[in-house]
Amino acid sequence: MAGNKPQQDGASAPFFASAAGWPDDLVPVGRILDAWGIKGGLKVQAYSADADALFSAKRWYLKSTGPKPGQQQLAVRSVREQGEGIVATAEGVDDRNAAEALRGHEIYIPRSDFPRTPDGEYYWVDLIGLDVVNRESQALGRVIGLIDTGPHAVLRILPPGVEEPAKPDQERLIPFVGAFIDDVNLEAKRITVDWGLDF
Repeated sequence: MAGNKPQQDGASAPFFASAAGWPDDLVPVGRILDAWGIKGGLKVQAYSADADALFSAKRWYLKSTGPKPGQQQLAVRSVREQGEGIVATAEGVDDRNAAEALRGHEIYIPRSDFPRTPDGEYYWVDLIGLDVVNRESQALGRVIGLIDTGPHAVLRILPPGVEEPAKPDQERLIPFVGAFIDDVNLEAKRITVDWGLDF
């Protein structure tokens, strides 16, 4: 999904909070690479080229699988683009040491907090798991991932009867473009395509 990445300001929740009661629709959207500057800035890597959710969320849910596994919540003060990367500031992260302590944490955001998409645009996370059928109602498989080719995305489809992990030559690849995609029905969890079984 394409979109502007507005700077976000303001948050009042505490820096760290218990993981109890976390949302059940958390989606990984990036990770903290390192500290940025001396005042607690966080250098962030987004998992998507269009990181709208990172820019709009007022709270990030952090998970660490490093030497000290754990879960934390981070109240975000601001997020902005810095060169080709992203820099954020957060409540309670006021110096370089505090920022460095978060290095390697994965950032999760509830799917319900993602910005709305324009008609005809979808978040990848919403497409994964959908069944794919063609115009003849033949089952082509299930979406297990997407590939970003630059101009457009490509659906990675696991055909019926093939178990994960599939070898690359076992997957069906269908460009996610209007010429091949007839309909995306999130409610029915189905994508209808103009694509034959023998492609």
